[in-house]
Amino acid sequence: MDNVIMVTGATGVLGREVLERALRTGLPVRALTRRTDLPATPGVSWFTGDLTTGTGLAEAFAGVRTVIHCASDVRRFKNDIPALHQLLAAAEQAGVEHIVNISIIGVDRIPYPYYQVKLEGERLLAESGIGWTNLRAGQFPELLNTALRVLSKSPVIPMPSGTACQPVDQGEVADRLVELAQGEPAGRVPDMAGPTVYSATRLAKDWTRAAGKRRLVLPVFIPGRIGAGFRAGALTAPDRAVGVRTWEEYLQAKVAR
Repeated sequence: MDNVIMVTGATGVLGREVLERALRTGLPVRALTRRTDLPATPGVSWFTGDLTTGTGLAEAFAGVRTVIHCASDVRRFKNDIPALHQLLAAAEQAGVEHIVNISIIGVDRIPYPYYQVKLEGERLLAESGIGWTNLRAGQFPELLNTALRVLSKSPVIPMPSGTACQPVDQGEVADRLVELAQGEPAGRVPDMAGPTVYSATRLAKDWTRAAGKRRLVLPVFIPGRIGAGFRAGALTAPDRAVGVRTWEEYLQAKVAR
């Protein structure tokens, strides 16, 4: 029987990339969305379902062996844990054998609220009784671009001082997730970071230059344990610089004018 792959969060920054690569495997691919006007993607079976309520999940997960879980809502991140509970319940009921989860480098070292939710999600997955694989990755260039575009509406762009980041291309992370989905559950696998470590202020200055915007990038001291984690390099994994595409290459392709 084929390994039917379900992608949650399939319309998001990472989910779109995962969906594209899952299709290349030749395996049956499903995608979950809250929308009722389902996209027409050749080769993809779309299902309407709501992870926060569980509505539609039984039908969507029936016959699925592997789930690549990319769904997350940074703006309403407190919903992520109830959503994961619903996902795990539906997966267990459907006989799902493998859940591949994406997380973030540093979630266990920085008590940032969203990171704490991601860490709790890792714990729930590990204790679910379902086969699981968890990959922690660095910051996605596309998400950095979105954040900096919003911040640049002001004449001053505040960035945490003394903070190192290691952006990793979301497409390369998608490649890895799909590779993991085709294998057996592996637990927590080695982190995935980009090829270069940058300061947060350097990232912002590079972005403003590429975007053709004249903005002051202001280093801001972040107090407490969150700031201490930032300054300790918790967002980076220099020994896992396995990504290839650089921040400069992303800017040239997607931002430069």
